Amino acid sequence: MPIEFHDPRANPSVPARPYALQASMQSAIDIGLLANGFPDSEAFLNEVDHALAAALPNATVKRYNKHGASAPASTELMDTIAEECDVFLSAYGH
Repeated sequence: MPIEFHDPRANPSVPARPYALQASMQSAIDIGLLANGFPDSEAFLNEVDHALAAALPNATVKRYNKHGASAPASTELMDTIAEECDVFLSAYGH
C-alpha cells in the first residue's frame, strides 16, 4: 500500500504582490533583527546574523527582542528600530 502525504499548505486567499521597497547593499547599512520572544527566535537570529555578516561585509547588525511572544512590540521599541536601522527583519521561533 503506498503512503500518501497531506500537503498542509492552503491556497492563498490574497494574491502575492511584489515587495517594492529596497535598500542599497553597496554602502554601509544598519540591519535590525527583532526576536519575537518565542523560544529559539534569538537562536535563529544568531544564524541569520552570521549569514548576513558573511554576505554583507558593509552591514552592521543590531539586535532587538520584544521579550513577549503574545504582546506586540512597543511603540518605543519600534521607534528605536526605525531610527537606528535602514532595514528590519523580524523572526518567529518555536
